[in-house]
Amino acid sequence: MAGKIPPEFIDDLLTRVDIVDVIGARVQLRKAGKEFQARCPFHEEKTPSFTVSPAKQFYHCFGCGAHGTAIGFLMEHDGLPFREAVDELARLVGVEVPVEGGEQIRGPDHGPLFALLDEADALFRRQLREHPQAARAVEYLKSRGLSGEIAARYGVGFAPAGRDFLLSRLGRTPERCRQLVECGLIGEQDGRRYDRFRDRVMFPIRDRRGRVIGFGGRILGDGRPKYLNSPETPLFHKGRELYGLFEAQRGVRRGLERVLVVEGYLDVIALAQHGIDCAVATLGTATTADHLQRLARTAPELVFCFDGDRAGRDAAWKALETALPLAGGGQVQRFLFLPEGEDPDTLVRQEGRAGFLARVEQAVPLSQFLFDQLTAQVDMTTIDGRARLAPLARPLIERVPAGVFRDLLEQQLARLMGLERRLMRPAAPARAPRQGGALEQQRPSRIAWAIALLLDYPRLAERVDGLAKEWRHASNQGVGILVELLETIRQHPTLSKAALIERWRDHPHFDYLQRLSVHPFLRDITEEGAAAEFDGALERLSAEVRKREWLRSLDDKWRARATRGPDDPRVRRRDT
Repeated sequence: MAGKIPPEFIDDLLTRVDIVDVIGARVQLRKAGKEFQARCPFHEEKTPSFTVSPAKQFYHCFGCGAHGTAIGFLMEHDGLPFREAVDELARLVGVEVPVEGGEQIRGPDHGPLFALLDEADALFRRQLREHPQAARAVEYLKSRGLSGEIAARYGVGFAPAGRDFLLSRLGRTPERCRQLVECGLIGEQDGRRYDRFRDRVMFPIRDRRGRVIGFGGRILGDGRPKYLNSPETPLFHKGRELYGLFEAQRGVRRGLERVLVVEGYLDVIALAQHGIDCAVATLGTATTADHLQRLARTAPELVFCFDGDRAGRDAAWKALETALPLAGGGQVQRFLFLPEGEDPDTLVRQEGRAGFLARVEQAVPLSQFLFDQLTAQVDMTTIDGRARLAPLARPLIERVPAGVFRDLLEQQLARLMGLERRLMRPAAPARAPRQGGALEQQRPSRIAWAIALLLDYPRLAERVDGLAKEWRHASNQGVGILVELLETIRQHPTLSKAALIERWRDHPHFDYLQRLSVHPFLRDITEEGAAAEFDGALERLSAEVRKREWLRSLDDKWRARATRGPDDPRVRRRDT
């Protein structure tokens, strides 16, 4: 597809780049045998548990579970999108980034727009301190219980009244005026330009790298709209950005376990003032799939905060529907409903940090919210009512990726309907859920173990031709992934572990595969031991398939005999 980076380039880039150099430029590493160690940059710790493997070009923290390639590290540590992380690595080794079709990626230079937004940010901040009209803005912030310290931390500013305050100061040339329009600070009507933000408290919106990409403004007085965001620009897309994400990321790296999704700027800031600095806000839109993708690897838990009224529950349901395709991927999603008429800003001021966090602890898991909403729509005391539950639930459950979480939802649906799950649909035996997201609490299934070994030691693919082949016909979940991995290695036999995993970045189970590749059961296994384990896993799977086929053939024979009847001459009789 035009514009897509060829996977072969990623393979070559990861071969040229040394992950030790990339991480060592940002984290103090020390040699420890064949690997390097450091204190993890993603959580606070006293004893180093963060390791970097030059042989595998992979990093992993045994404390918080962070792991990935050089690309993944730049995305996680520097807050870069995938393409920018690739660009940064390519710059380090002096190569151009191609796209399929032979072209080179030469995107527009947005540097001037970022610089202009920085100027506007500094100007708005200065007006909050210096402008004669700023007293109204300061009083408003004080009325919301915000301190000067927290306002400075989030870069709160003030846009004075008047149609050309910003334009007259930053639009000194035609080119600058054009750029002000392009980045959404200036509007145009009937050929005339005007300041978009006037007489408003200003909230800079930052990307994951901390760069200002837009603004939100709260009107002072009774004007409309009460809240105004920057329009869509080359830098700002409200369906993808989250207010406070840059600040929340820093909180998560200090060991916070969750991110709260709230509705407004002031909710984020008020919570931060009370020591809850892990909140983000959508920007005047419902939670989107892009929002959830951005939050998927930010923290182990995501809590949506909504008003307890009908509108809040409707918004929560929309968020649930958006979250289903990402459910079960390692991040727990829960829903918190506040008392009617309250929002996080007002509630945290009334109850304080401890009171608000106590409510967060009582947030409802996604699965419970799903079934609570569905069972409320039917009469669960009658057979007819319970029968209506399946057609309501199944289309939603089918949006969840295949795996343990989906299996458990199917089981819960069966229990609620008073049925055994096998009567509803054939399914693989359910496995126990991971506790606290701890993949490593139990030995993986045979297929998962084979995948983990293959990811850690891609050369094991050479052994497959000498093993039994029946495992390819197993119904076990993950067989297709293992086959695809083997085919990828067959076509590209020199792929490193890092390059092999990067080829799955766009796959819905990418995070799961990464976690498998650093499974604790791999820690003490040698390559020779891995070969024996790999052979054993596939041989046992093949034996299981052969046994099932044998039992099925016996069953078919007995069924055929039973249908012939006692008078059929083909039925052998024994004299008594």
